[in-house]
Amino acid sequence: MAMVFLNKHLFSSENAALNVPLLITWIQCLISAVLSWLCLLASSACCPQTSIHWLGISAEVRASCSVHNLRKVLPLSLCFVAMVTFNNLCIKYVTVSFYTFIRPLATLFNIFFVYFILGEVTSLRAILCCAGIIVGFLLGVDQEDRQGTLSWIGLFYGIASCMFAALNGVYTARVLPHVDKSAMKLTLCNNLNACLLFFPLISLRGEMRTVLSVPFSENVAFWTSVAVSGVLGWSVAVVTGLQVLVTSPLTHNISGTAKSCFQTVVAVIWLTEMKRFLWWISSFIVLFGSLLYSIVRFHEMKEKSVHRKEASKTNFEETGV
Repeated sequence: MAMVFLNKHLFSSENAALNVPLLITWIQCLISAVLSWLCLLASSACCPQTSIHWLGISAEVRASCSVHNLRKVLPLSLCFVAMVTFNNLCIKYVTVSFYTFIRPLATLFNIFFVYFILGEVTSLRAILCCAGIIVGFLLGVDQEDRQGTLSWIGLFYGIASCMFAALNGVYTARVLPHVDKSAMKLTLCNNLNACLLFFPLISLRGEMRTVLSVPFSENVAFWTSVAVSGVLGWSVAVVTGLQVLVTSPLTHNISGTAKSCFQTVVAVIWLTEMKRFLWWISSFIVLFGSLLYSIVRFHEMKEKSVHRKEASKTNFEETGV
């Protein structure tokens, strides 16, 4: 949540000292890459017997960011760059409460991409639960429009961000085996790729010229906030990788949805926003739909786990293997 509020401060045209959203995102990715590199170096230093050092850099760390690994992680990096770009553009144009209200749409996109990319079929019961998310979202958009605080371009960016967030979760599950299922290695490779991919976008927007035209000393507080946001972004990336590793892309999106709902309430209270009664009803509908969906999927995954264990037991009894 701290990351969202800090990014709102950095990207909002009212608060931002510099209008360079892509450059800020690039710096955040660079900080994440450096922190991941340092963590891997520290890990190698703690276990020197498992590493061959060359110029102070272990073979394991150098192998983590090899061209082979970077190429394998590239599909995830493309989704990641699109996700954070649309995400930061969205938060630039909409309120924090409405921004977090859009995030549950990632669950809908997740169902679609999990089927077409991972080949996993979502049950009809789970799909019907998503109807609440759709109804609540449409009602919320209507209420935001009636209050005069709706930004259609911000809404578009938010929907696009949700689509790539779902893709990001799916590709994280696919890419993790290529980096030894290490969230730290994945974060390093992903952010190194992202740093390279952001360069053309930054050049097209001319953001580097904007930064060079303003003395650094005039925006020390601004750049300090950017550095802090980079550390927070790295923490989020590592936790995301670990969560997908030990659970699933679905669980990642569900937890993100729960966080978004709580964040909406905090944003309204903290920023003293006035919301209509139907706006709160729409938030409740989205929360209820997301909760119902997660309950249904939890029981389905539990049933599948039981069936797999029974099938494995039966096969052992029949073949002895």
